[in-house]
Amino acid sequence: MDRRTVAQAVTAVALVAGGAVICAQALLPSVPPKKFGGSITPVYEGWFDNPDGTHTFLIGYFSRNTEAEIDVPIGPNNRFEPGNPDMGQPTHFLPSRRYGMFTVTVPKEFTPQQKISWSLTVSGVTTSIPFYMSPDYNITPSQSSEEATDGGYNLPPILRFDPAGPAFPGPVATPLKAVLRTASVAKPMSLDIWADDDAKHTSGSGTPLRTAPPPVTLTVSKYRGPGTVTFSDTRPKMETLKGGKLGEPYSGKASTSVTFGEPGEYMIHVTANDYSGNGGGGFACCWTTGLVRVTVKGAGPVPTGGQ
Repeated sequence: MDRRTVAQAVTAVALVAGGAVICAQALLPSVPPKKFGGSITPVYEGWFDNPDGTHTFLIGYFSRNTEAEIDVPIGPNNRFEPGNPDMGQPTHFLPSRRYGMFTVTVPKEFTPQQKISWSLTVSGVTTSIPFYMSPDYNITPSQSSEEATDGGYNLPPILRFDPAGPAFPGPVATPLKAVLRTASVAKPMSLDIWADDDAKHTSGSGTPLRTAPPPVTLTVSKYRGPGTVTFSDTRPKMETLKGGKLGEPYSGKASTSVTFGEPGEYMIHVTANDYSGNGGGGFACCWTTGLVRVTVKGAGPVPTGGQ
């Protein structure tokens, strides 16, 4: 069939000021979600300035697959341009909408007129989304833009992968700050996660929560890697160490085990949501992301018996 190029708004969640360019063969991005065989669209969540003068783009994606998890290696089908095609984006894609999975930081000299684009080709559909510093997409992911019910401002949870290890506040996952681990094929690796949160809540209406979820909820997933990754629990429950109610500062710990099917370099992605829920309840705040880089070695020779 002839290939067509269509310039259109991809979906409500993927609108960007620069528009979206879609190259499709038979399957257009407007088709409804399906279990398998759907396309994947990058999503521009927004951008923010850093204290050192650099600028950061917050990026997610929308998979039209409701069940299939899809691997797209870095290359012609998963690339940034111009410049380095690998800007730390995922190569393993989960079903449905995934908010603010990673960040790309550009130099302070990067101007409002400059753009970078992320292109994905999945199921015969190529989607390219540009990112640039439009005032309409300026966000504050490290603090809510409206007051919580107690008059304060909601902050994202703080993630740690060791009680005394680096702290990760906000949706700022990047391979450059990934925590390092080692593991062996077919041998479960324990992944422990600590989280602290201010237990505040903000919403578009400013109304209080009627039924409060847990103060912090976790989602753990494969982000990159050559083989299968199996988790004992992709949504491990937090054990409360302090607090536990709305407005009470909270601390908790959770654990899951991770098993790798092949040797190689992997990344594990962790998202922590607070009371605001998935995607910050419509605001570009207040969830936190972190990456764990795992070097997986072979299982080694099997011992043999003898006389």
